[in-house]
Amino acid sequence: MKKIFKFLAILAIFFLSLTSFAQTVLKGSVVKVPDKFFGTWRVVSKCVETDSPIIFKEKGLDLWNISQINDVIKLSNPLTGASAQIRVENVAKDRVEFIKTGKYNNKLLTDKVSISIIEDSFTGYDTLKLETISDIDGSVVKTETAKYSIKGERIAGQSVKGE
Repeated sequence: MKKIFKFLAILAIFFLSLTSFAQTVLKGSVVKVPDKFFGTWRVVSKCVETDSPIIFKEKGLDLWNISQINDVIKLSNPLTGASAQIRVENVAKDRVEFIKTGKYNNKLLTDKVSISIIEDSFTGYDTLKLETISDIDGSVVKTETAKYSIKGERIAGQSVKGE
């Protein structure tokens, strides 16, 4: 009987250590996106390098509405009607890196964005990759790239302060 109690005590300690280990791992793996990331941003972009100047315009002006419902973060542009879910890759202090992809006919556009947010503005880069996909076998026929410097100014949302 003593051996059974000793075995059960060891088993209980083992399971308790597994539970606390699992809680530690779960807490450590969650990435928190700062609240200041969300809102509506006026974004100005300027092409700094490209292999396809005919495809990618030199300058741009967009609106980004970045919102979150549960675990899904969405970036939409009310000017163009475009909308995509984004995947946050990295968050470090005021720096956020994310990826979004969109399919347009036989083309796949991937944006890899890295921004540093300071109060109600941000600066950073948006690296675009436009892949043309074969209708026959689904392989990539052509890849075109561009890198834009971007600047954003918050016009509505999480941190805008009223006068």
